[in-house]
Amino acid sequence: MPLKIRLARAGSKKRPYYHVVVADVRSPRDGRFIENVGSWNPMLPKDGDRVKLDAERINYWIGHGAQPTDRVLRFLDQAGIAKRDTRSNPEKALPGKKAQERVAMAKQAEEDAKAKAAAEAEAAEAAKAAAAEAAAAPAETPAEEEAAS
Repeated sequence: MPLKIRLARAGSKKRPYYHVVVADVRSPRDGRFIENVGSWNPMLPKDGDRVKLDAERINYWIGHGAQPTDRVLRFLDQAGIAKRDTRSNPEKALPGKKAQERVAMAKQAEEDAKAKAAAEAEAAEAAKAAAAEAAAAPAETPAEEEAAS
């Protein structure tokens, strides 16, 4: 009979209270259980006495093959009863697919605006240079124009 040390919800609507129970994995979440080994009241402040565990009974059940769920294992790790490996999922913090697309589109629009501004600045420089060349070149006198024709 595979056993789990898990949470069973109690309390009223929007006022949760959980019992830490040892239960058969096939039984429903709030249904039949073998033994109540603690409680968790998430409504209390974090620095208060939120989690109460019977360490002796928990160690007994772990010795008999009961596996704690992830949330219960966090409580057991804080109490020093069992060790929980740290997890690292750096991709969890990344934005979703659509948000990444919006960021990429914004970045592309910014690059296009910079390229357009650079092209306009280059065209303005070229116009200034052409105007400077035209002003610097000596103008032909009317006598020279008549001689040329």
